[in-house]
Order: sequence, then structure tokens, then C-alpha cells
Amino acid sequence: MLFNSFEFVIFFVIFLLLYFAANNNLKFQNLLLLVASYFFYGWWDWKFLSLILISSLCDYIIGKRIEDHTEKSKRKALLILSMSINLGILGFFKYFNFFSESFHDLMTNLGFSVNPFYLNVILPVGISFYTFQTMSYTIDIYKGKMRATSNLLEFMAFVSFFPQLVAGPIERASNLLPQFGIKRHVTLQDVKEGGKQALWGLFKKIVIADNCALYVNQIFDQPDAYPGSILLIGILLFAFQIYGDFSGYSDIAIGIARMLGFNLMQNFKSPYLASDIQDFWRRWHISLSTWFRDYLYIPLGGSRSKSTSRKYFNIFVTFTVSGFWHGANWTFIIWGMLHSFYYMIQVTIGKYSSKLVPENRMSRPFNILITFVAVVFAWIFFRAESVSQAFYLINQIFTASVFDNPIPYLKQLGSSTQPFIILIALLYLAIFELNNPNADFSFKINGLGNWSRVPVYVSLLLLIILFRATGGAMDFIYFQF
Repeated sequence: MLFNSFEFVIFFVIFLLLYFAANNNLKFQNLLLLVASYFFYGWWDWKFLSLILISSLCDYIIGKRIEDHTEKSKRKALLILSMSINLGILGFFKYFNFFSESFHDLMTNLGFSVNPFYLNVILPVGISFYTFQTMSYTIDIYKGKMRATSNLLEFMAFVSFFPQLVAGPIERASNLLPQFGIKRHVTLQDVKEGGKQALWGLFKKIVIADNCALYVNQIFDQPDAYPGSILLIGILLFAFQIYGDFSGYSDIAIGIARMLGFNLMQNFKSPYLASDIQDFWRRWHISLSTWFRDYLYIPLGGSRSKSTSRKYFNIFVTFTVSGFWHGANWTFIIWGMLHSFYYMIQVTIGKYSSKLVPENRMSRPFNILITFVAVVFAWIFFRAESVSQAFYLINQIFTASVFDNPIPYLKQLGSSTQPFIILIALLYLAIFELNNPNADFSFKINGLGNWSRVPVYVSLLLLIILFRATGGAMDFIYFQF
């Protein structure tokens, strides 16, 4: 069930009425959330509900066992068991065929004849997100950062919480789980703020991402049919497609949760206004970047490592694993490696940058532009179907064809009004993000009074209605991860 579908609107209205009717009954609200979340997820494929159930029950039981034991070896064994179950399920569904194919290719290159073995399995939607969410629960109990819950209903509702179940934010149990044990008195202000946040997310998804996708999908499906100028446009449009798509989902999730009395963590903070690559990762997919920071980078030694080579190793491993988390394809691994190289370069020159390129009004726009170009270049590998296609795209945008007139091709790819729709949408995005580049969760409009903001919200709603892409509701990109 998609947030941007008519089915979800019906589902959410019915659920909201029942939820508000039970405003003073916490247990019934949590039970309602659990049932609604399982229904929401089962809308795609009810058979995969068993995976969420297994993950929930295993981590609930293991979490209590870890807390009950005082002997470190037993606690560690239980933690390893929890991680093995979670990563085993994730690895089986997401990475089995990748490893099988990679092994076959390696053996073939070495001169051995090996028949590849593939599993005909569908990747469960959102498995990477809820797996990491439950893993952080047992890890935090093991580290003594939180107590294990004794309420199974609250824990199961936490794991399957439908607003952020499929594509995050990846919540920490220490933040979200306690909210299921506190009476939630939803106010009109919560509904208003949540609704505005969800409206902004729908605008980014439906008007920006989906309209960009109409061009991006055609260009990447047949890159050899277009000159470098169109390929470059396709790459740039994908940068805004993935941002509008993923940050749009996060905004909708945060908004819906706010309407239910929950506070989710911020997941995006104007990432394309980042002035360096470290700043970018403080603004992009914050819930995942901080997860890898806390549960992989720091345990490896982080920046505390004495040797420079060890620091580089920690950075390389963290970003490479992050790339692999996104998908079972070498394109994602290379994307992660590229960002690790960007990060290492910045670490290397960091102690000199304040002297060579002082941060001021003149240098900041230049730094933002350089960072944006580096990020967009890496997106080529993220979006390409294969490594060979990625290198083909790179080669073409560095040929003379990049100066070819793109207008005739754009007319073939979409309607005559499509480029103007995208330009208007991106202009809206630029105005809001430049107006408040460090905004928190709330969708804020600085410099306007409450009533002066109403036309802005109305215009967003009209743009969503008028400029929605053809072909119905489109899937969110991160559903495949």
C-alpha cells in the first residue's frame, strides 16, 4: 500500500477514526496500531508477515535474556544469536543470488566450470529497515544503553509501526519504543503540523520525484539512444528524483506519526546545500548514517584510531557496507566506495582546509557546488543497471555529444509541459530549502504569519492535484532496499 495511493487514504481515514475513538485506552491503541501495521504490510504480500513476526519474537525474547544474564560470555552469545537470525534472514532474501552469481563469475574467470544456483525469491519490502531497527534494540541492551521491555504488544507495535516500517526513518528503540508505553493525547496542533509535513512530502514525491522519473526511467532504459546532453540531464534529474522520492517518504512518515502522537527522528536536512561530503552525510538519510556510525564505524575504532591507515580502513569499510546495504549489486558497492574516497580526501585535507579555503560567503557556494557535483557523479553508479552501463554513461557525458541540443529529445521523452512542471517544482524546493536550510522536523515557512501561509499550503495541494505524473501512483525508490 503506497502513501500516495487512494487505497491508503481510505485505510488511514478509517484507522484514524478508530484511533481517536480510543484516545484514552493505550492498550487498545497499541493493539490497533499492530493490527493496522500488519494489514498495511500484508497488502503487498501477507506471506512475509511471518518474517516480521519471527524478528519481533526472537529479539523480544533474546533482549530479555541478555538483560537477565550477568555473565558477559552468555550475553555476547545471545547477541550473536540475535544478529545471526536477523542478518541470516536478510542475507538469504537479499544477497543469496548475488553471492552465488559472484562465486560463479570468479570460478569462470579462474577457468573452472560451475553451474550457478539461484533462488526464485522476492525481496520482502522494507526488510533492510526493520532488520536494522530490531538489531539496534538487542545491541543497545547488550551495551547497557537501555532496558529490555516486558510488554510484547508494545514491542511488536514498535517493530511494525506502519508509518516508517517500509522505508524508515530507521528508529532507535531508545527513542521510539518508550512512546508506545506513554498515553498519547493527540492535539489539534499535532494534526496540523503532521498534516503540513505529510503535504510537503507528498509534493516532493508526486510533483518532483514522479515527474523526474518519467524522463529518468526512459533515459536509463536506453542510454545508447541518446547523446551525452540528454544523459547528463537524466543524471541530474535522478539526483532530484531520489531526493524528492526518499525525503518525501520520510516527511510523510514523520507527518503521519506526528498525527498519531509519535515523534520520529529527522531523516533529511537540505542535503544538496551541504558544503562538504561530511556535511552531506550529516544531512542525507540521517537515520542510516548515524546507525552505521554508532554500530559499525565507532566499534571499528572510528576516528579515535591512532594510525591514519586504520582511520581510512574504518571509513572504507563503513561506506562499502552502507553501499552493500542498499542492494545486491556491484553498482551500490562502488557507490559506497566512491563516498569513502570522498570522505578520506576530506579527512586528509581537513586540517589544512581552514587555511587554504576559509569558509565565508564567497567560498560556501563554491563548496556546495563541488559537493553537489561529487554526489551527482556517484549517483550514476547508484542508478545504473550495471557497472558497464555506469562507465558508458560517464564516457558519454565527457564526449562532444554533451553539447548536442537536448530539446528535440526532450520532446520525444515527454509532453511539452513536462520540463516546466519540473522547473516549477524545483523552484518551490529551492525557495523552501534556501529559506530554512537547517529546518528541524516541521515544515516551516519563515517570514510569513499563520494566515499568510495558507495560500502556500493551498498552492502545494493544487500542484499535487494538477501536476501529478501520468500512470497512477508510483512506487517509492527505497522500497527495493
